[in-house]
Amino acid sequence: MMMMASRKTLSMFLRCSRVNHAESFAFSSTQFFSTNIVGDSPILVRDFVHSALYDPNHGYFSQRSGSVGVLERSIKFNNLQGRKAYMQHLSNIYKQNDISWFTPVELFKPWYAHAIAEAILRTANLSVPLKIYEVGGGSGTCAKGIMDYIMLNAPSRVYSSMTYTSVEISPSLAKRQMETIGENRSHASRFKVECRDAADRDGWGDVEEQPCWVIMLEVLDNLPHDLVCSENQVSPWMEVCVERKHDSDELSELYKPIEDPLILRCMEIMDMDKDRTNQESKITSSARSIWAKVFPKPGRCWLPTGCLNLLEVLHAALPKMSLIASDFSFLPDVKVHGDRAPLVSTKKDGSSKDYNSYLNAKTFGF
Repeated sequence: MMMMASRKTLSMFLRCSRVNHAESFAFSSTQFFSTNIVGDSPILVRDFVHSALYDPNHGYFSQRSGSVGVLERSIKFNNLQGRKAYMQHLSNIYKQNDISWFTPVELFKPWYAHAIAEAILRTANLSVPLKIYEVGGGSGTCAKGIMDYIMLNAPSRVYSSMTYTSVEISPSLAKRQMETIGENRSHASRFKVECRDAADRDGWGDVEEQPCWVIMLEVLDNLPHDLVCSENQVSPWMEVCVERKHDSDELSELYKPIEDPLILRCMEIMDMDKDRTNQESKITSSARSIWAKVFPKPGRCWLPTGCLNLLEVLHAALPKMSLIASDFSFLPDVKVHGDRAPLVSTKKDGSSKDYNSYLNAKTFGF
């Protein structure tokens, strides 16, 4: 899963991944428990997380239009005396809203989106129609801010001929984006939402041969990751699957030799076997093996396979794209074990509770 974020000063959750389980998240019929994701056969961790996030009937992003917070008005930063005052103001916002997180583009609106628009205008080839794609547009705040800025600051021909396409997997958020953009009627003919999975190559159709821009803000961290494990320092990595225990609703991990091509490709890119395959003398190799057996150090590593897949799809579909991506680089105080592990947390009444396993929480919300 996950590239996860910080405890959110710019608030977030799934960063390598913050699997944020909201206990108040219930469905119209019955609650969707994590055990319902797993059928009779084991599934890879990334498929487990993908279902929890994006299942069309029960997924967190698919069902909750309020999963991404929207501020009624912009923060008046000139009234805040420094970082401490800002952090206190942000804390108050979260306590007053039962929202998993507010994105930076929301907290710093309209300036965050205006800065992106200015960067595009300064570097784009404006002799051709400006074409912008946004993956995971949330509430539409970024799209509206960018289009507002271009309408007011770019030559009229640039705004008149531009198109802005949001690729949004969540039906509820897609609807929210249309409402946000609808606040300015002149944007309507230039904006559309395609409700689909951006990581599905078929959804992009033919290769786009024209230059275009792709914007992804706090998207890569929310993509499913995979998990690999090793018994000790010299044993091979194993891919991790999630299975339902026999005659039980409990979930457990299943370890198998790595066969999944996406996992293998990601491990190769990350050069994970470098330390285990370096040339060394037989004596040194033997010593390491003995040490590993006497003092075994099990390994767990989270792989950004969802990120890799999406970037490969975009590169294939939009070979002349210019990419603007913003995300979090680390997560503090993570309880889940493993390199680049997710922050698994539940939020209620403005307070968060962290778990030590991505299998702990019953009801998923990310």
